[in-house]
Amino acid sequence: MYLVDSHCHLDYAPDAERQDIVARARRAGVATLVTICTKLAEFPQVRAIAETDPDIWCSVGTHPHEAAAEKGADADAIARLTGHPKVIGIGETGLDFHYNHSPREDQEAAFRSHARAARVAGLPLIVHSRDADAETVAVLEEEKPPSGVIHCFSTGRLLAERALELGFHISLSGIITFKNADELRAIARDIPLDRLLVETDAPYLAPMPLRGKTNEPAFLVHTAEFVAGLKGVSPQELAKRTSANFFRLFAKARPPAIPS
Repeated sequence: MYLVDSHCHLDYAPDAERQDIVARARRAGVATLVTICTKLAEFPQVRAIAETDPDIWCSVGTHPHEAAAEKGADADAIARLTGHPKVIGIGETGLDFHYNHSPREDQEAAFRSHARAARVAGLPLIVHSRDADAETVAVLEEEKPPSGVIHCFSTGRLLAERALELGFHISLSGIITFKNADELRAIARDIPLDRLLVETDAPYLAPMPLRGKTNEPAFLVHTAEFVAGLKGVSPQELAKRTSANFFRLFAKARPPAIPS
């Protein structure tokens, strides 16, 4: 069995360390990685990383923190960038009303543009939502992207339930292992196994027992083992189910060639 890190940021790692980070992930059993774009201006670098390895994929999009800096991104222009064979999703996009690094109106405009791009391209939407559950749900209900994932889910039951009703998947990160995450764990227990993904969001949010360290895809095994216990399945079953979910959702990606 192998794991898929459905959301990490390999472009944030120093160039000299990236190859070793990927090698450690493989040794840990994390065979597929998705490196996520947060700035359209930096998409060429993100795409170039994905091009270096058959089992690294990427997305294209603007993080809500960058919505003001990349104001006016056109849905058709975003969709055209998905023609590259390594681009399997659109985002991350969404709403972050915790930090408000970009004005809320700019975040919403970018979110809607990315959702429309997902409709044009027929690719999943990768959604970031923090302190904006109701607003995130409203945009998804109005824009109706074809499918997607609420990445690094860490908020309330409303968003989880409505996202599932809209056909979205829920991705859990190292936050699920934190001591103060009891409410999150209660919600996670109710997420159907066939709609669940796991991720690191590396280099952020290292799971217990590695909290405080710089996160990396190899650490996904700790989150996956914890989620398996939460769901009452073996780590092997959790890996099998979440990997199958990933390749069903991100149908453009190819499973890794694992020696038998």
